[in-house]
Amino acid sequence: MSSKEKPTLGGTRIKTRKRNIAAPLDPSAFADAVVQIYLDNAGDLELIAKSLESSDLNFSRYGDTFFEVAFAGGRTQPGTIKPDEGERHPYSVIECEAKRDAILPSVIYIQKILRRRPFLIKNLENVMQKLLQSLELFEENERKKLAIFTALAFSQKLSGLPPETVFQPLLKDNLVAKGIVLSFITDFFKDYLVDNSLEDLISLLKRGKIEDDLLQFFPSTKRSAEGFSEHFTKAGLVPLVEYNEKKIFEVKLKEMKSALTTQIVEESDVSEVIETVKQRVKDAKLPDIEVIRILWDVIMDAVQWSGKNQQQNANSALRQVKTWSKLLNSFCTSGNIELELIYKVQMQCYEDAKLMKLFPEIVRSLYDQDVLAEDTILHWFRRGTNPKGRQTFVKALEPFVNWLEEAEEEE
Repeated sequence: MSSKEKPTLGGTRIKTRKRNIAAPLDPSAFADAVVQIYLDNAGDLELIAKSLESSDLNFSRYGDTFFEVAFAGGRTQPGTIKPDEGERHPYSVIECEAKRDAILPSVIYIQKILRRRPFLIKNLENVMQKLLQSLELFEENERKKLAIFTALAFSQKLSGLPPETVFQPLLKDNLVAKGIVLSFITDFFKDYLVDNSLEDLISLLKRGKIEDDLLQFFPSTKRSAEGFSEHFTKAGLVPLVEYNEKKIFEVKLKEMKSALTTQIVEESDVSEVIETVKQRVKDAKLPDIEVIRILWDVIMDAVQWSGKNQQQNANSALRQVKTWSKLLNSFCTSGNIELELIYKVQMQCYEDAKLMKLFPEIVRSLYDQDVLAEDTILHWFRRGTNPKGRQTFVKALEPFVNWLEEAEEEE
């Protein structure tokens, strides 16, 4: 090698990756700048929004800090709601009056900010979660303001704020046990229902995945259907109480239907099934009319239908009626309940094509098994009020009714 030649390196050349060097975070300077904008505009939220829009503040880096300033007037210490060092302003949500018309402008203001910077929704979620998880650190009046703000935020459909962001943090055991959550959620319900219907509220609760867990907001000592009704009735939320009672009722009906279906499919002893029904009726406080509807549904659902063979279907249905007539008879304890059973049969025959022609035979079978009294059948024939297929069924039942009337005259 000549002394003038430069040595070279052989082999693979390795490239080094440049390291990302993050700029030091300075949320305090950002917070001070936002606070100053509040102060310069004397709390005029419309002017503040315009000033923020024209500023070169780094919202993408300090989104959480911005919402801390909006809610609390300045930065808060990590993990708390205690004020951090730095300037503060007196125009925050917490400093408003605990009234809807005082807090609504703050909701509209934040809506404007989110429309211009939709990426901030995640920062709003973070700060709201932090505030709600720290409810015990607020005064009662401040918690009420947060409840009003939250209700108005959902009423105004605040740029897609997810309901679970609000509701899930509330289920902290220590907050629930102290009754803080129940007070907050009651204020929230009352304010939300000012502008929205109960159906809107239920839809919101479903999206928040707590529609079936409303009792979880109650301290364990008050966590009962009775406690729910008493609390929300006193709060003036009777429609919510009625909705909850209806939901509980539907659950109990479903449970009863499931238990009876199992027994009937397994062809349990009739006396055993009767005892099951009596116990369920006692526990759930079910009305007799609802019981007879369930019994008929369960009995007919267990029929083994055979496709389009009308005769086999008729035989199967009538056999089922005869088999379980003692069960029906045990709960047909008045003319009104018997009449309800006829209406139930009428509806099923009207809605199910394979049963359309079976109506008179089923009624006749129920009469033969002493489930339906003659007076009840004649009452339905002459003055029955359910219009579904009535004329057709009246005509079909006419021969049997004529026979009943003739037999009555002979006696």
